[in-house]
Amino acid sequence: MADFLRARREVLQPEDVGLPRGSRRRTGGLRREEVAALAGMSVDYYSRIEQQRGPVPSEQVLAGIARALHLSLGERDHLFDLAGHSAPRRQLREDHVSPTMMRIVERLADTPALVMSRFGEALLQTRPAVALLGDYTRFSGMSRYLVYRWFTDPAQRALYPAEDHDLRGRVFTVDLRAVHTAEPLGRAGEIVAALLEVSPEFAEVWRLHEVDVTHHHDLKRYRHPELGELELYCQRLIDPDQALELLVFSATPGSPSHEKLQLLPAVGAQASHDPRVLRKDFP
Repeated sequence: MADFLRARREVLQPEDVGLPRGSRRRTGGLRREEVAALAGMSVDYYSRIEQQRGPVPSEQVLAGIARALHLSLGERDHLFDLAGHSAPRRQLREDHVSPTMMRIVERLADTPALVMSRFGEALLQTRPAVALLGDYTRFSGMSRYLVYRWFTDPAQRALYPAEDHDLRGRVFTVDLRAVHTAEPLGRAGEIVAALLEVSPEFAEVWRLHEVDVTHHHDLKRYRHPELGELELYCQRLIDPDQALELLVFSATPGSPSHEKLQLLPAVGAQASHDPRVLRKDFP
């Protein structure tokens, strides 16, 4: 920790934190007394931290040092880890798709792909994804969340063969439990409470306390009203800073399902004129 703080201090320039450089400064970087002043602590206390002579700083002290050194979120988390503390919980914007993610989705315009929050709310879909799954962005209230629709809306289950319903329900519940365990009093807790009130089936699956389901990422079967059954892989790519998932659907090249995927743009041509298809006006 001392080495890390010293390294960060030495690369940070006075101008970076709004301090004058002064004519007597011989070397770059901040002085210890400058960091101490910015962090709101005594020079002696900060010096003892860098010299490995003091006790492990508290979380409050570390937060002050992180602000003084203008640490990034990753650097701040690293500092807390070095000191043996849990990093502060980051404030996530779960309803916001970053420009980088938007650009990735633009490049996937001819591929079934969608961006979902960690609670299972669809924020963005390509037109082929709408043709395959339906428009997931049109729902409101609790129905915004995929797991809630699964246990309350028969139309959602029609996407899967009946023999796969048990497994899909367990998979969706496992995903919800992971978020609920991390933040039981947040939005996940609201979803769980709502489902326990309206769905005896969910209550039964929830009581199993499953945290993993075999074959979670195996080949999945989807039922399409015009194309019939498709066997697809769903690759989940996670944006850790925003806790968003990019889901991209693909099929084995040369398979019947791969040929059907090529027909999705034509099948979804009518839906492509619906302004609700995408949250942004992609080509």
